[in-house]
Amino acid sequence: MRRSHQLSLTAVFAALHAVLYFVSFGMWRNWAIYIAPIEGIILGPNLGFLAALIGSSVARMARPIDFWMFGIIAEPVSVMMAGHLARGRWMPVLLVYAVMLLSYFAHPYGFALPSWTVLDILVALFLIYPAAKLSKSLFREEFGRLAVALVVLSFICVASDSLVRVFLLVPCGLHSLFFPDFEAVSAVFVEGAALSYVEDGVVVLVSLIAGVPLLKGILKLGVLEKSREAE
Repeated sequence: MRRSHQLSLTAVFAALHAVLYFVSFGMWRNWAIYIAPIEGIILGPNLGFLAALIGSSVARMARPIDFWMFGIIAEPVSVMMAGHLARGRWMPVLLVYAVMLLSYFAHPYGFALPSWTVLDILVALFLIYPAAKLSKSLFREEFGRLAVALVVLSFICVASDSLVRVFLLVPCGLHSLFFPDFEAVSAVFVEGAALSYVEDGVVVLVSLIAGVPLLKGILKLGVLEKSREAE
């Protein structure tokens, strides 16, 4: 893929990332999580990270929120994870999960918080290797395999977003900036975990309804093959 083409796609996804932030409502994350897997698949880990970073940063500068630092870091990282898995690379993703999860459970808060609150992240951990092996199906037009591969990748992508936010909140100590004690952290954490499971389901549903047709259309244009050849 030509450099101008790469830059154009990066700019388009950065703009789309920002727009989805502005039109979001409900839940606790913005709608950019629905496009994150597609960003990673099309742009790859490096350009995908850059597009999400630009989009999330510009959006939050235009409409700042108290917890701005969580999304600015979590969204690009989740796109990067999707980009690696879409290229069949599972080791970098597994390493990130291992470091962040070990840090979380080693922290007194992580040990004390209910284990069910990170169950989706643990499930995603065990899906990393299968997702990498299924990645070839993302670049084929066969509906069944494409749908399965995209659903698994999308689930890991949204779980990665959650993982980074959890890592920043607990092991990195950002909880001390927003909450007075463990009880306050626990209340918000449990509520956020419950909503995140709903978001997991919505992301999977959006991937099936909108993501699969979108990817099939892009495959016909040859954009994905050019993207893979450029890396």
